[in-house]
Amino acid sequence: MDLRLQSAALASLLTRGDEISARTALAAHHPANLAAILPTLPLDLRLRALASLPVERQAQVFGYLAPADQLALARALSRKDLGAMFAAMAHDERADLFKRLSEEEREALLPGLAQAEREDIRKLASYPEDRVGAVMTSDYATLSPELSAREAIEQLRREAPNRETIYESYVIDESRTLLGVVSLRDLITAAPEAKVSEIMRREVVKVSAEAPRAEAVRLIREYDLIALPVVNGGEKLVGIVTADDAMDVADLEESRRIQIFGGTSALGGPDIDLMNSPLSRIFTARFFWLALLTVFGLATSHLVAAQSEMLEKVLILSAFIAPIIDMGGNTGSQTATMVIRAMALGQISLRFADFWRVFRRDLPVALALGLGIAALEAVLAFTTKSIGWEVVAVVGLSMLSCTVAGSLFGLVLPFAARAIRQDPATLSAPVITSIMDMLGVLIYFGIAWIFLGHLFVE
Repeated sequence: MDLRLQSAALASLLTRGDEISARTALAAHHPANLAAILPTLPLDLRLRALASLPVERQAQVFGYLAPADQLALARALSRKDLGAMFAAMAHDERADLFKRLSEEEREALLPGLAQAEREDIRKLASYPEDRVGAVMTSDYATLSPELSAREAIEQLRREAPNRETIYESYVIDESRTLLGVVSLRDLITAAPEAKVSEIMRREVVKVSAEAPRAEAVRLIREYDLIALPVVNGGEKLVGIVTADDAMDVADLEESRRIQIFGGTSALGGPDIDLMNSPLSRIFTARFFWLALLTVFGLATSHLVAAQSEMLEKVLILSAFIAPIIDMGGNTGSQTATMVIRAMALGQISLRFADFWRVFRRDLPVALALGLGIAALEAVLAFTTKSIGWEVVAVVGLSMLSCTVAGSLFGLVLPFAARAIRQDPATLSAPVITSIMDMLGVLIYFGIAWIFLGHLFVE
C-alpha cells in the first residue's frame, strides 16, 4: 500500500466534502492500514475521517494508533464523541489511553461513561505500567460450572460481540474464584447435556496481576496459550492477557532492553521513541549515559596519566593502549549479550549449576579467543613496529589477559544483576566497555612493569 497516494486520495475526498466516497474508501481498509494513513493527514481531516466511520470502527482504528497520535485526536474530539468511542474501545486499550490523559481531561471524560465502565477503567489504570494488571483486559468470557454445554454455547453466542475472545472461557464460582478453563472446541464436541464442570480443565496456567508483565509473555509462549487468566491475591479472576497483547508487551520489552543496553534510555525512565518522544526526553536519556561515560573516561585517563614515567621511557607502549583496552570491552559486551539472551529464552536461570555450566563453556572459548587475538596482535606489532621481544610479550600477554577478563566480566555481570533482582538487560554496553577500559589499563601497565620495570632501576 502506497501511503502517500492513499493519503492524498482520502484528503482530496474529505476536502471536497464527498463523505459518501470517503466512507466507501475508508471501509475498504483494515483498521491497521487506516491507522497508518490518518497521521499523514492534517488534524481537521483526521477528525472528519473518524467521523465518517461507525463508532465501533473508530475504536478499532484508534487502538492501532501510536500513543502520541491517540492523544492528539482525543484532545481534539468533542467530549461526547470521545466518550462514545471510549466506551467502544477494548477495555485494556481505553485504560492505557486514560492513563495518558491529564487529570483535568480524565475528570471531564468520566461523567459521560456508565458507572461500570468508570469502575473498570479506574481498576485497570491503577496498576503500575510494568505489571501484568496494566496489560490485562477485563473483557473476557466466564461460565458457571453448573451450566450444560448447550447452555454455555448459547451464553457465549449472546456475549461474543462484547468479549475479547470466546475461544477460551473461564469457569468461576459465585465469588469469582477461578475453578477451571474450557475451550469452545471442548464445548462443541461435548454431549449437549454435559456439565461445564465435567468438561473443564482444572489445571489452569495463570498469573498474578502484580507479577511483572514479562512473566505473562513467558507463560503464553511456554504453554502456547490463546489467553492467560489473571488472578488477584485471593485467586479471584480479574482479567486475561491475550496473545496479541503479549506480543505487544514482548515488543516493548525488547525495545526497552535494546535502548538500555545501547545506552539510550535513562535507568527507570520511560521508553524512548525517536519519532514521537519529546526532544527533551531524548536529550535527558542520552545525557545520563554520556555523562556517566565521561566520568569513566576521566578515570581511565587519570590511570594512563599516572604511567607517564613508563610512557616517556618506552614511548611505543602508547601505540597499543587503544586496541588492547578496546578488546576487553568488545568481548565483555559480546559475552553479556549471549548470556542475557540465554536468560531471556529460559535456557539458564539464577542457579549456581547454570552459572558453573556457562562458566565452563565460556572459559575455554575465552582462552582460545585470547590466544588467537594475542598471537595476531603480537605478530602485527613485531612486523609493523619493529619492537623488541619484551614489548611484544607485554602486548601479547595484555591482549590475552584483557580478552579473557572481558569475557568473564561479561559473563558474571548478568548473573550479578539477576542476584540483586535487577533486569540483566539494564547493563548498558557502553558502561561494560568503559569499566573494561579502566581494567584494561591496569592490566596493560601492570604487565608492562613486570617486563620493563628493570629499565627504571638505577
